[in-house]
Parts: sequence; C-alpha cells; structure tokens
Amino acid sequence: MRAVVQRVSRARVSVAGEVTGEIGLGLLVLLGVGERDTATDAAYLAAKIAGLRIFEDAEGKMNRAVGESGGAVLAVSQFTLLGDVRRGKRPSFDGAARPEQARQLYELFVEEIRRGGLKCETGRFQEMMDVELVNQGPVTILLDSEKTF
Repeated sequence: MRAVVQRVSRARVSVAGEVTGEIGLGLLVLLGVGERDTATDAAYLAAKIAGLRIFEDAEGKMNRAVGESGGAVLAVSQFTLLGDVRRGKRPSFDGAARPEQARQLYELFVEEIRRGGLKCETGRFQEMMDVELVNQGPVTILLDSEKTF
C-alpha cells in the first residue's frame, strides 16, 4: 500500500462538481492499494500517518502529529500510485489491487484513521475526482507499507 501525504492548510475533493470531502488544516492522503496488500498494511499506514510529526510546535519545529495540531485527514483513493513505468512510458497497473479488494482496504484505512480519534473526510472510490489543496510548507511524505522507500 502506498501513500502520498501532504500537509495542507486546506484541501477538498469533488465529484462532478459536488464536494464529497473537505478539510482545513490537516493531511491530504492519496492512497494506492496493491494486489498483495492486506488489512495489516492498512492498519500500519493509518497508524504511521496519524503519528507523523510534521506539524510545527511552539518553537517552530516539526514535532506534532495531525491530531495534536487540531487537524483532520482527507483520504483519496488513487490506484495510479501503483503505476509502473520502469519499462516504457505507458504505466502498467498490473500491481494494483482489483477494485473489490482495493475498496475494502481503502475503507478499512479510513476506519482506522477515525478509530484513532481523527476526523477523516473522503473522496468517492472509483470515481473521477478533482482534488484541490494548498500544500503547507510544502511538506510531502511518501510512504509504502512494504517499506521500500
């Protein structure tokens, strides 16, 4: 499971002009599910992301997690994070999970974030979405549940 995590001052996602999720200060999480991913991967990433100390403390150091900063999470499913372009210019999505598995693990990730006491807004699974954000910092973190990077 892969995630692109961006610290934002605001973010929102829309489907066909309808806002489906919106947050102020917090984390925008673009989440891709791979064919070998399990519930363990979803729980690991949810805990890792909720605990990321990438918000500034009173001394201006990145030392606080999103919850400590009063922030929320906007989780958006993005299978293209599993795109493989090592052999050519057209991405291969062979490593991405089938939609049924991906939906289940995406929803489990959201549930785990909420279980940790954070507000978590979402996009709409398997829909064409418009994502707007103001990246604060900018701060962007890449995570992989297999810890390849």
